[in-house]
Amino acid sequence: MRLLLINPKFPESFWSFKWAINDVLPGKRAINPPLGLATLAALCPKDWQVEIVDENIEAVPLAPEADIVGVCGMGVQLPRQRELLAYYRGLGYYVVAGGSYASLCREEYSSLADTVVAGEAEYIWKEFCRDYSRGSPKPLYHEDGTVDLTDSPVPRFDLLKLERYSYAALQYSRGCPYRCEFCDIIVMFGRKPRVKSLEQVSGELDELRKAGVRSVFFVDDNMIGDRPRAKELLRFLARYQEQHRYNFSFGTEASINMAQDPELLELFRAANFGWVFIGIESPDPASLKETLKTQNLHEDALTSIRRIYTYDIDILGGFIIGFDNDTLETFDRQYEFIMASGIQSAMIGLLIALPHTPLYERMQREGRLRPVKDPTNNTRPQSNIVPKNMTHDEMDAAYQELYDRLLTDGAIARRIRNKFRYLRAPSYQSGFSVFQQLEIIVRLVVKGILPGGFSRVLHFLASLPIFYPSRIPIVISDWIIGLSMRQFALHHMAVKVPKTTAVDRHLAAVQALVGGDMKERLSSRAMTQAAEPNLVISSSDLLQRRGLRRAIRCLRRVMKHTHASITLRLDSHQTTKLKQIEHLLKRLARYGDRVFVVVDDNLWGRVTVDSSVFNLVMARTDERISTASLHK
Repeated sequence: MRLLLINPKFPESFWSFKWAINDVLPGKRAINPPLGLATLAALCPKDWQVEIVDENIEAVPLAPEADIVGVCGMGVQLPRQRELLAYYRGLGYYVVAGGSYASLCREEYSSLADTVVAGEAEYIWKEFCRDYSRGSPKPLYHEDGTVDLTDSPVPRFDLLKLERYSYAALQYSRGCPYRCEFCDIIVMFGRKPRVKSLEQVSGELDELRKAGVRSVFFVDDNMIGDRPRAKELLRFLARYQEQHRYNFSFGTEASINMAQDPELLELFRAANFGWVFIGIESPDPASLKETLKTQNLHEDALTSIRRIYTYDIDILGGFIIGFDNDTLETFDRQYEFIMASGIQSAMIGLLIALPHTPLYERMQREGRLRPVKDPTNNTRPQSNIVPKNMTHDEMDAAYQELYDRLLTDGAIARRIRNKFRYLRAPSYQSGFSVFQQLEIIVRLVVKGILPGGFSRVLHFLASLPIFYPSRIPIVISDWIIGLSMRQFALHHMAVKVPKTTAVDRHLAAVQALVGGDMKERLSSRAMTQAAEPNLVISSSDLLQRRGLRRAIRCLRRVMKHTHASITLRLDSHQTTKLKQIEHLLKRLARYGDRVFVVVDDNLWGRVTVDSSVFNLVMARTDERISTASLHK
């Protein structure tokens, strides 16, 4: 059997760090590889031929040599997952849907796939493989029992292009003992943490070590959910590094109450954990009590963060606004807290009620659910909950204003200085060679610092710890994070609206390029809105009216200075201009996350469109324009 496993492309968000990946980090295309697919591949029969394609780093094949096509996906990947399933099923492949969102909402997939795999895969995937080989696969395989993680195999890391990722991924535990109202983890994995054996972890580290991996992200939702077991793991990791004389740099996710356990903190440092992601959510105790996040209430969160810093561990933070207790003043309190904490990677989201969570059920009972375009993406100014103490428009505007304040050059530099009051000797290691680190610094300065002008240069220099060179890697990392988040906000959120005169100028250039009918599709007022208006343009307009060079120049200016996106239709009668079309795509690649490419049937497969860069619409010609519009 030939099996193709696909991880759909994620929509652009703060989490993807696109600017950092594209412009600063050499040779990288994404942050983390699809560990779930590598585990699934290891569960397949030995005689099956398995291929993994991650659309975040490479294009999906249009006509793969496969018997089965499996497409996974988180909630934010659902639109693309749905599109890929429909495309491959329409070509006659046997398609299987799986992943975390199919596990949470399997009812949404019954019409999309031949088989849906819902829940942890260790047992049910083997059952599917047996049934498929016998010619009798079922439409649904649902794990409703408890999976013993000691039955989980070493993932097929050899099927992943690990060199293209910033981190390799490894999982030790599943489940979390807490009961945060908004969280879907306890719905899928339960509240009793389960762990792999130390021998299993050793085997996975051996494979990563052979592959030359240095940076590893433990993707546990809460590594310290079972604290005694977590301490055993950390002791083992310290011994492993010493035994093999190999310097892995680790990161993970954990709850903030790790700060009250000095032994645990010392073990994290001894095992060489350079950073930890913590769900801080809110500095307001009333909001934490409301959402049942009691593990954050043992002491003041700022005190906990600063104590963790003293153990040389950097912190990435998750924050949420939109609890019933929150008001417009909450945005100011979040700003002051984040600035005082020094957290550069501050992922702030408006509260979202995910299906089947306790929060969703409560909002449903109270009649406070509202329809939104993407109810799983909390990195945009939207929420599917009707707030209590502010209007939704007020909340959206305040959310955008908060990021506007956090992503100024001065705010980035000030957070670095605040962090270094407590983080004295960071153990952060990038995994890059010395030459690559120098290259990263040069790229940051040339592509990030200097374009910001004299003011940014001054803030950057003021943030450098001249007398503490061991801290410089953290400074470089924080500026990369801050500027990458800034780039996303500028292109995907109306953080700063372009001046009307500039918008009118760029719009007029496009109108002159493609004809007067563009006036009916756009106005200068629409171009300034965060809804990201969509320009529908055909390759005939671009290649015949004014010349390719002028077309590219106009479109790049529009993409740079507005929030617009483009649906580019490659016409079937352009078969003699394939090189010009590919040149056009190459020049637009920088803004590929906002370019939807529709390829007419006559060109399908003849022109190269990298779906990891652009949004390649996977449908029949008569459906592709409408599909692109749905995405917008």
